[in-house]
This record gives sequence, C-alpha cells and structure tokens, in this order.
Amino acid sequence: MAQIQFSRGIDEDVIPDVRLTRSRDGSNGTATFIFENPKALDSSSTEEITGMYLIDEEGEILTREVKGKFVNGQPTALEAFVLIKSQEEWERFMRFMERYAQEHGLGFTKAE
Repeated sequence: MAQIQFSRGIDEDVIPDVRLTRSRDGSNGTATFIFENPKALDSSSTEEITGMYLIDEEGEILTREVKGKFVNGQPTALEAFVLIKSQEEWERFMRFMERYAQEHGLGFTKAE
C-alpha cells in the first residue's frame, strides 16, 4: 500500500513525473513531483489541498510545499517538493518510491 494524497483520505489517481536531485555527498536532496490534471484539481473535488502525503506501511512523509499551475486561469497541474535533509530521510524516501513504483508500474531512469 503506497499512495499519494493531497487531502487526507483521498488517494490521487494521477501518476506523477518525479525528478530527484541529490548533493554529491548524499547528505541532502530534493524530490519534485509534477501531477498533470490531478484528481485533486478536478472541478468536482471539494476537498482542500492541505499538503502532499506519501503514505505506505512505514508511515507518512509530509510536505506542505505544493504549488498549483494555471493556464488561462484554470488549474492544470500540481507541483510538490519534498526536501530530504539526511541519508536516513533519503533511504526512507527511496523505500516509499520503490513501493509506489511497483504498485503503479513506474520505471526509474538515472541521469548520466
């Protein structure tokens, strides 16, 4: 069970594009999630976006760094950032991503 939510209890169906950056010494990094036309922005959704919750059997990773993207005044995408501040946080984040990728059929491509 690995899910992403923007409002507690409501799973996001759209699979994000995820980009990872990491310092050379591995001490910190950033994960950028881009959701194109997510369910959370659907006109029928009345729930408030309170953050991005990455939920699995180990618990929850939470970020409040969520921004909307708009085209002609209409919301089209959500962009969320997870700041990773230690080797332990990086390993925890990667365990979540491995579970999420397995459940949702994602692949991983390492940049050269």
